[in-house]
Amino acid sequence: MSQDPKQEPPKIEFPCEDYPVKVVRDADDATHEFVLEVMRRHAPGLDEERITLRDSRNGNFTSVTFFIVATGEDQLKALFEELKAHPSIHMVL
Repeated sequence: MSQDPKQEPPKIEFPCEDYPVKVVRDADDATHEFVLEVMRRHAPGLDEERITLRDSRNGNFTSVTFFIVATGEDQLKALFEELKAHPSIHMVL
């Protein structure tokens, strides 16, 4: 199946409730606290009851999924850049 190169990717309409953000990080408390602090700052009103954690098979990494209210591209860009700059964060989706 090939895609039409002229086809635009779907546009996100802001504000977007339940926007998923997944962070793969080292499995340590300090990194977890850093991620929470960044998420709270960039996504006020973060529902921490909906955060899910999943440890890797060997316990070295943890994937954390958040659902935020995305207010715009600037918010998402700043959030992703700050998270990706931390040495103990391996992926932000």
